[in-house]
Amino acid sequence: MAHESSSEVWLSRDSDTEDIVTLLAPRLAHFAGVARTEHVTRAAQEMNVPQSTLSRAVVRLEHDLGVDLFARHGRTLSLTPAGHTFLASVERALAEIERAADAVRADADRTTGKVAFGFLHTMGAETVPGLIHAFRADHPRIRFSLVQNYGEAMLERLRAGELDLCLTSPVPDAPDLVARRLDEQRLRLVVPADHRLAARRRIKLAEAADETFVTLEPGYGLRRITDAVCAEAGFRPRVAFEGEEAETLRGLVAAGLGVALLPPPAVPRPGVVELTVTAPRAVREIGVAWMKGRQDPPPVAAFKQFLLSKRGHLLPD
Repeated sequence: MAHESSSEVWLSRDSDTEDIVTLLAPRLAHFAGVARTEHVTRAAQEMNVPQSTLSRAVVRLEHDLGVDLFARHGRTLSLTPAGHTFLASVERALAEIERAADAVRADADRTTGKVAFGFLHTMGAETVPGLIHAFRADHPRIRFSLVQNYGEAMLERLRAGELDLCLTSPVPDAPDLVARRLDEQRLRLVVPADHRLAARRRIKLAEAADETFVTLEPGYGLRRITDAVCAEAGFRPRVAFEGEEAETLRGLVAAGLGVALLPPPAVPRPGVVELTVTAPRAVREIGVAWMKGRQDPPPVAAFKQFLLSKRGHLLPD
């Protein structure tokens, strides 16, 4: 097989890696097929590719690399030392690509695929396990990759393509997202068991204006809601401790370090009393969000529809 003349410019050793990969990638499978058979005609038959296409691909690959990968012996070929070195890496690369293709096809499978699902920490103890259990009654083989985080962090991962769906609060309003309100959750004022207000069942939030608060850190949705509800009640909370997880805040309250505005716990916590806030209205909306315009694989579409069907009764009673 004689080298064909080519008007293509050879890649220099100083060429960008991205340029090299862009040029070489389509030709690697052709090279590997010829290398396995050491015969262009047999390789073309096995790969169901025209012989002329295969010959040109190999010649251009050698041109791009600036290295002879084959020694020519009439109609047959043999790998040069450079060809052997290159083949070993090419076969590993092609095998990795095949594994990656198998993985993404498996993740998109209608019955055994995967959903990357994000949710708030406060949804993890009871709400999300119950949702997945109910969903898998009809989709028993669909798999989940679960991520717990605060709202803004989940939206970042949604935009980065790391999540398919997320349960978050507040319900986001952004041009690149689609979000649907599913439910709302009443917030309670949590006080230590020996607190002056602990004998009460209900309270107006303004009555806690002089208390020290423990809250989530700035940037968390529940922190924004706490600040907004307190502002509506006519005061700005004095914050002594900031944390990252609601149950940690309950522990701080139980230790007498402040009060907190929190959603109901999955399991009652000793050492605290939870008061119904009668004014202002203290709730957080829970919604599901996904990227606008992104095509859902079948398992994601099924779980999305399941979540939307839970509108108004997402949360445990």
